[in-house]
Amino acid sequence: MTVPPQSAPRDEEPRPPEGRWRMLRRRFLTALVIVLLIGVPAGYLVISAEQSRDSGRDKERESSSDGLRDSWPSQMKRRIFEVPIPTGAVDVAYYETSNWKSSRLYVQFTTTGGRLDEFLQTIGSSRSDLRDGEVGISDRDAAIAGWDFVDGHDWTSTYVERPDPRPDQDITIDLTDPAAPRVYVVSTTAP
Repeated sequence: MTVPPQSAPRDEEPRPPEGRWRMLRRRFLTALVIVLLIGVPAGYLVISAEQSRDSGRDKERESSSDGLRDSWPSQMKRRIFEVPIPTGAVDVAYYETSNWKSSRLYVQFTTTGGRLDEFLQTIGSSRSDLRDGEVGISDRDAAIAGWDFVDGHDWTSTYVERPDPRPDQDITIDLTDPAAPRVYVVSTTAP
């Protein structure tokens, strides 16, 4: 086995000692690189973890609430459960339950007579489908949402059945004041 020829060592001149300002500049650049390579990603992780924790707290607060929340459900929930709350609706409240068998969105709102017709049409129903004098929401669902469908009101209801995986809806409407009907919806979907 032969060894390739090697060059003879060169006589290197010793480097002059490093100046103070050059040494400080080098140390500063080294510290800056360390901060950029370690500090920035670490800071990002801390911020991301805090945002994730806040999001989890919001979801926990929402899921642990008992009964209706006086606010509009998110657009995503309205889309998933196919509950198109009419523009200009007032006294909107909702509550969501979820388990391994089904998820339910309970929604109530007050609207106008014309917007009620739009709502019914959007969900695939109409006033002709309404069953006068009936409450279509079960006692169990009414108890969960805290609704009390007492006598002396002009109740009417309908049921909208859709093929899976789309949600089915039990809808009860209080037409005691035809100019301001109160709508109660239980939208149920199976995961």
